[in-house]
Amino acid sequence: MVPIACSAALFDLDGVLVDSTPAVIRVWTKWAIAHGFDPQEVVHRAHGRPSISTIRDYLPNADHELENLVVLKGEMEDLEGVVALPGARELLNALPSGRWTIVTSCARPLAEVRIRAGGLPVPEKLVTSSDITNGKPHPEPYLKGAAVLGVAIHDCVVFEDVPAGIRSGKDAGARVVAFRTTVQDGELRAAGADWIADNCSAITLAAKPKPAQPLELLLDPRPGARPNFSR
Repeated sequence: MVPIACSAALFDLDGVLVDSTPAVIRVWTKWAIAHGFDPQEVVHRAHGRPSISTIRDYLPNADHELENLVVLKGEMEDLEGVVALPGARELLNALPSGRWTIVTSCARPLAEVRIRAGGLPVPEKLVTSSDITNGKPHPEPYLKGAAVLGVAIHDCVVFEDVPAGIRSGKDAGARVVAFRTTVQDGELRAAGADWIADNCSAITLAAKPKPAQPLELLLDPRPGARPNFSR
C-alpha cells in the first residue's frame, strides 16, 4: 500500500467516479457522422475536455454555442449505462465533507445529472466548465477546485483518467493519481501521473481525520485491488 497525505481530494467525474463512456461514444459518434468526421477520432479527442473545445477544433467557423447545446442536450438525454464506477460511492462517503470536490469538463447541468444517475453525493462546491474560462488541459480547473475548498493546490491530490486531465492537475501543481478506466498505462505515465491504480476501489481512507489534520489515503496500485472501507 502506498500512503498519500493531502489536505483535499479533487476528482474528475467521467471515467473516475462514473462510467459515462457508452453515452459519450453514442452522442459524439452521432455528432461526428452528422458533420462528416471520423467518429473514433472525435470520441478520443472529446474525452476529458469541455465539449465546446472539441467543437471549436473541428468546426472553427461554426456557431460554437449552438453546436454545444446540441451535444449537451444529447448527453443529458442519454443516461443509459451511466453508473458509478467501483468504489466511488464508498470513497466519497468516507471522506469528510469540505475536503473533496469534483472538477469536471462537463457543463453544470450535465454534471449534476450524471452525478445523480450514479447515485453519488453532489459536492457543495462543484467545479464545472460553466465555472472556468480555460478547460483541461489548462491548469485553471484544478486551481479553481483547490481555491473553492480553501486549500493550496500543492496540498491536493487529483484523481484523473485521461492525459488532458492529468496535465491539468500536474501543471496546476497537484499530485495526480490516474485510473486505468479509459486509456493505457503508457499514456497515463507520459502525461505525468504520479501513481496509477485501477479505480476508486484501490483508494482507502486510513483513518477519519480531525479538521486540522491531513487526509491519510492508502493506494493499492495492484491490478484488481479491492477496497477496505471498514477502517
